[in-house]
Amino acid sequence: MKKTGFVAVAAAVLLVAGAAQAKGVVVKSETSMYAGKAPDAAAKALLDAAMSQTEGGSWERIGVGRVLYLGGKKSDAQTIFDQVLAGKHDAGDVYRIARVYAEAHDWAKAKPMFDQFLAMGDYDEKELSEIGAYYLLNGDRATAESYFQQAIARDPKSTWASMRMAGAYLGVEPQP
Repeated sequence: MKKTGFVAVAAAVLLVAGAAQAKGVVVKSETSMYAGKAPDAAAKALLDAAMSQTEGGSWERIGVGRVLYLGGKKSDAQTIFDQVLAGKHDAGDVYRIARVYAEAHDWAKAKPMFDQFLAMGDYDEKELSEIGAYYLLNGDRATAESYFQQAIARDPKSTWASMRMAGAYLGVEPQP
């Protein structure tokens, strides 16, 4: 098949996926969405399908946004994050978006989101230790150790908290 044929097929797939998503139809992922396609076209088709498959779930939409953000499509991801935060959302949504920013090494965006999450008051020792780890990895040892102390006070036997704290001292980012 000629290159123009691939472009036409890709355009048709994207048009159908976009139309289905607009109507609330769940699009099934299919081999034709990616087989033989350029990486950007394959990713777009699969992410369009994934977005339809979220059925409006915030965690899932944030997951699609994560792939876009880490894949360099930050403005598309930001649109999704802004939509999630503009609607009914909870502390977990704020935390997940902050983690995407942190994973992308975008501390200027991650820090205020982590601070907002903590202000919401719905967190445990694992989250405190993870946020502290990011503070340490970004040069704020005093704040990091304050969060570490709070994490230990909540559960001094938490393996996950201990690993996140130790990792930060070795320059290892928390596992998303």
